[in-house]
Amino acid sequence: MKTRLIASADPERLETWARYSNGLCGDCQATCCTMPAEVRIDDLIRLEVVDAFEREEPLRNIARRLSKEGIIEHFNQKQGIFTLTRLSNGDCLYLDRKSRLCTVYAKRPDTCRNHPRIGPRPGYCAYQTKVPSR
Repeated sequence: MKTRLIASADPERLETWARYSNGLCGDCQATCCTMPAEVRIDDLIRLEVVDAFEREEPLRNIARRLSKEGIIEHFNQKQGIFTLTRLSNGDCLYLDRKSRLCTVYAKRPDTCRNHPRIGPRPGYCAYQTKVPSR
């Protein structure tokens, strides 16, 4: 099996990130899915963890419920932004541990849909090659 030699990026050091190009995700470890994913109420409705009729409810009540359910780890009330829970290894709760693919890809939040056009370094991603399986 042939492996491309590309230095791994450190999500904490933006200068190590790779310029994004089509196809880059195909052999990546899904490093972007280990960064905090900030979502809004529309994303939570699309993910089907909040019903559309709950939109009128105070966001802090929704945040409290989703926190108890382990779906969000933080809520910024002033901006109305929820942060999805990450597992103990840093992975997004919707990332399949084995395949490293998103389990809710069709319903994924706007933050994920728009990466890497938006984010800490637009046009770049924290690319890390997959380790070949033995």
